Amino acid sequence: AVVSTQSTGAHYRACMYAGIKIAGSNAEVMPSQWEYQVGPCEGIEMGDHLWVSRWILCRIAEEFNVVISFDPKPIPGDWNGAGCHTNISTLQMRNEGGYPHIEAAIAAMSKKHAEHIESYDPSGGADNRRRLTGLHETASIDQFSSGVAHRGASIRIPRQVAADGFGYFEDRRPSSNADPYSVTNRIVRTICLGE
Repeated sequence: AVVSTQSTGAHYRACMYAGIKIAGSNAEVMPSQWEYQVGPCEGIEMGDHLWVSRWILCRIAEEFNVVISFDPKPIPGDWNGAGCHTNISTLQMRNEGGYPHIEAAIAAMSKKHAEHIESYDPSGGADNRRRLTGLHETASIDQFSSGVAHRGASIRIPRQVAADGFGYFEDRRPSSNADPYSVTNRIVRTICLGE
């Protein structure tokens, strides 16, 4: 059921007023579940915008007597959990002919799957284990996968990016309660620094 649209709208407007790079908001699968998008941001700036937007969300929720949870699976059941899907690109990926750079980054991430899982929730992967089951548009936490327009993969390449031959890709593994600085750190270490 779509509920609490007033608090969602108030959060969006407050983020815009505060200068947060909020880019959208929509209802999700679980009753009362909402998501919003922050970005595009460069590097560590993403963490700043996401943390402040979360703080604003909690303050707005108080005004509407709404309880906020960032838990990736706050209510057990046969439905989707909540992630912090992260869109990733470098200048090389965004330039015409950048698709090989996207493929190289995904190949590097495939070799560091365990390290990414550990960095993608504050419990070292334990929170995400309840969400990344291989069901409900998630990949299995134990196996890396990628694909074009594949919402059940660890990494999804948008169909338009594959057609254009440049752009970005989406890491669907970070949990909704992820520390964005840890996520950014792990991604940069893997795809930019080769660590």
